[in-house]
Amino acid sequence: MQIERVDETQLTPSDDALINTLLKRSFGESFGNRSFHQQRHTLRLLVRQDEMVIGHMALCYRAVRLGDILHNIMGLAEVATDPSFRGQGVASRLMAAPIAEAMATQAAFFLLFGDQPLYASSGFRAAYNPITHVDYDQARTGVVHHVVRDQLMVLPLHNTPWDDTATLDLLGHKF
Repeated sequence: MQIERVDETQLTPSDDALINTLLKRSFGESFGNRSFHQQRHTLRLLVRQDEMVIGHMALCYRAVRLGDILHNIMGLAEVATDPSFRGQGVASRLMAAPIAEAMATQAAFFLLFGDQPLYASSGFRAAYNPITHVDYDQARTGVVHHVVRDQLMVLPLHNTPWDDTATLDLLGHKF
């Protein structure tokens, strides 16, 4: 299985369509031919078979505020395996690539929203910080949410400790 790394700015219309097809097949939702949260990411990790994208993970490199400290983070988004290929280890084998990408940056933490065993087995742990983020509705900025508990998972990078008591301000949307 070969993992392909594609910077967001280098995605072709064809790759956009293939990713959108995978996301629709995986989640049964209309993604409006854009990313799930209606924003672009930093890069995409793809697994292809024949003319299909069968595995996908998006990475978002940005700053967030944890308490009073501004940190660079890597966020994991749009994790998808085509339903016809689930249970064949695609996501498990793909998971090492975004961790390596995150480690190669100045990101202090790798964050995601979800609670799948795949993430815990890759070193992520649940965090229950209060979270502030902006919602989107049909590619328009919506309400600012202040969430007490969410499905946040954290992988500290480069020996930076995570403060479980601090408010996490995403300075924008979830990823």
